[in-house]
Amino acid sequence: MRTAVYPGTFDPITNGHLDIIFRGMKLFDHVIVAVLVNREKDTMFTVGERMEMIAKATRDVPPGRIEITSFGGLLVNYVRESGADAILRGIRAISDFEYEFQMALMNRKLLKQVDTVFMMPDERYSYLSSKLVREVASFGGDVSVFVPDFVEKCLKTKCEGRPHV
Repeated sequence: MRTAVYPGTFDPITNGHLDIIFRGMKLFDHVIVAVLVNREKDTMFTVGERMEMIAKATRDVPPGRIEITSFGGLLVNYVRESGADAILRGIRAISDFEYEFQMALMNRKLLKQVDTVFMMPDERYSYLSSKLVREVASFGGDVSVFVPDFVEKCLKTKCEGRPHV
């Protein structure tokens, strides 16, 4: 069984993330969506909330095809522990590629047997990021085309009474 780890902050999960997950499942038998526990980033949603949103967004996936988990520390250590064959990453623009290329080379140096697979999202999501979605939502903008309905509701709830991002 071919397994890929799709790591990210997913704060919140967007339709772009979901596009990569579902297209990644065409290449891999099992996709592990690994939510990063990042001490340096101030996230809007807790790790648990992010994992719940991903689970709800992927609830129709057949059992065994997707796993939602969290990790901290070096990605390659998590990939090694999970027994994955590849790291799955989405690339939206050239600026993403430069950073992701460096990370892929470093990961390969640290864990030679695991490759990084880059996927470009559907062009509808090529500019989309969780950060932009949070920012638009914080100003009361319509994010309904960028995230699942329930994520939009979660964003509205979180943004009520919060200072702008």
